[in-house]
Amino acid sequence: MVSRKDSNAQRLKRHKRVRAKISGTPERPRLCVYRSANNISVQVIDDVAGITLVSASTLEKGFEGNGGNKEAAKKVGETIAKRAMDKGINEVVFDRGGYVYHGRVKELADGAREAGLKF
Repeated sequence: MVSRKDSNAQRLKRHKRVRAKISGTPERPRLCVYRSANNISVQVIDDVAGITLVSASTLEKGFEGNGGNKEAAKKVGETIAKRAMDKGINEVVFDRGGYVYHGRVKELADGAREAGLKF
C-alpha cells in the first residue's frame, strides 16, 4: 500500500532548512508568511531581539472579503508594507515559510514590493 506523505511535515522540513540560512536583524528584519486554506498572515520579525515588529492578516477586523484568494494576499502584502514603512522599516528578508513561491505567496510579495518594501 502506498501511503501519502504529510505535506505539512514536508513544508516544516523545508522551513527549517530555509531558517538555518536566513535571520532577521534590527536593520533588516524577516518577513515571515503563514498560509492556511482559508487565510494568510504575515509578520515582520526581529530575530535578534525575538520580537514581532509588525503584523497583518486576513483575520483582522477591518479586512473585508474572502481571505483565501490572491486578491486578499495582495491586500495583506500592501497592508504589511504600509505598516512597516510607518515604523521605519524599508528593507526586509523574505521568508516564504517553506511554501512554494507561487500563487498567494507570490501575490503577497508583489503587493508588499509595490507598496514600497524592498527585498
